[in-house]
Amino acid sequence: MSEPAVLLCGHGSRDDAAVAEFEHLAAVVAARLPDRRVSHGFLEFARPTIGSTLAAMRDSGARAIDAVPGMLFAAGHAKNDIPSVLNDFAAANPGLAIRYGRDLAVDPLLLRAAAERIQATQQPGDAPPEDSLLVVVGRGTSDPDANSNIAKVTRMLWEGLGFGWAETCYSGVTTPLVGPALERIAGFGFGRIVVFPYFLFTGVLVRRIYDAVDTAARAHPAIAFRKAAYLNDHPLVVDAFLARIAEIPEGDNRMNCQLCKYREQIIGHEADLGAPQVGHHHHVEGIGTDADHAGGHSHDHQHGHGHHHHDHGTDGHGGHSHG
Repeated sequence: MSEPAVLLCGHGSRDDAAVAEFEHLAAVVAARLPDRRVSHGFLEFARPTIGSTLAAMRDSGARAIDAVPGMLFAAGHAKNDIPSVLNDFAAANPGLAIRYGRDLAVDPLLLRAAAERIQATQQPGDAPPEDSLLVVVGRGTSDPDANSNIAKVTRMLWEGLGFGWAETCYSGVTTPLVGPALERIAGFGFGRIVVFPYFLFTGVLVRRIYDAVDTAARAHPAIAFRKAAYLNDHPLVVDAFLARIAEIPEGDNRMNCQLCKYREQIIGHEADLGAPQVGHHHHVEGIGTDADHAGGHSHDHQHGHGHHHHDHGTDGHGGHSHG
């Protein structure tokens, strides 16, 4: 019996560079799994969509598919939107077995990759880590569990790398935001501040983070601000994806739901307890990237269709049916 096909489920973006980076990572994963068919699909904007890739895999003869979210942490996309697409397709194709993996989460492999990105910012004459401040920037979501993961990553990197201090901030949705956080942190008295976007891929939000660092550097020329690269296709990131794929048949891919706002009554999010598992991305599914809409208006991660996209790419918990 052949191994199940593998589907990497990306969030998708209007940014062509972000889409290209995800496609490259999918190709690297495929090269590491030569005996399995590896495909990818996107939840919104970019093509192919997750649904169209599922159909192509079915039509090519796949009878079992292991799907993993190509996102860092669990929030609405991996908890609701991707499972909704997979569940709908499985219901319409009862002869096709679909299993869903879990998020990358707080993983030693990713922490090591993050550490290497941060250490690569060290320049001759820079203050050592113990005299420097580390800023870890998360994407920010409406899910406090996902946001708290960024704070944990910050603490692990802070202690592991020996920084004198560390702070967590976010690119949107929740606070503290990057600009105000950097302005406040500049008064802490550290001569070097390293800013690390805990993101998988590039995009408008990563560029905004780097722009905020540039603004802070101009306002505080006595401080050496350093911009660390995001995770992207670091070999350890690839290893983490392979680990998530490998654990699916072992039955160890259940997510940690201890602080999930859909399963537990979390302060400030009581209305989300027991909310139905439904997708919210049908209106932007496969509509294309900026290159497909050249000359048109810009979608800046907010869509005026009656809901807000709070979780762009920060998700990643798999196998979660909270309904």
